[in-house]
Amino acid sequence: MNLYIVFAVIVSFILFGLYQANKLTHIEITKQVTIDGSQQEVFDMVKYLKNYPKWSPFLEADPEQKYELKGKDGEVGIQFHWDGNGGKDLGYQEIVKIEEPTFVGVKCSIEKPFSASPRFNYSFSSTSKGTVLTQDFALESGIIDAFFMWIFGTKKEMAKINERGLVLLKNHVEK
Repeated sequence: MNLYIVFAVIVSFILFGLYQANKLTHIEITKQVTIDGSQQEVFDMVKYLKNYPKWSPFLEADPEQKYELKGKDGEVGIQFHWDGNGGKDLGYQEIVKIEEPTFVGVKCSIEKPFSASPRFNYSFSSTSKGTVLTQDFALESGIIDAFFMWIFGTKKEMAKINERGLVLLKNHVEK
């Protein structure tokens, strides 16, 4: 009898987890910040990947992270490669689209600690209070990966990291 109860609890947990994971196979997170700086200044901070170390939340968390640029900075195709946490984090991000001075599209290729291909779209607009930067993040994954993201609360963590990056960007421009 106790074995059946344990089995039923495990099966229920897995079924509930798969139900929740199904909601995480496509994650979209949008964050927005107003920065006291010109649209071109904020745009260039994102467009030129040489600037990324100034506002990277990952470098803030892992200052020993190694990185290098491959390609011509400020142009479509430029890549920012990283190797962090003693080789446990590995991948690169690449600018795939630029529309001066309103949009930068970035795709990532993460190899470690898991395989993923998120994208970031940055939109810029000028207002009387400064530049509004909108970051749209999207990640598609399989049900098994989504199940583990549900277990570990990954979406919430991603949102915090993305927000931290925008805060760092804002702070750097407003210095």
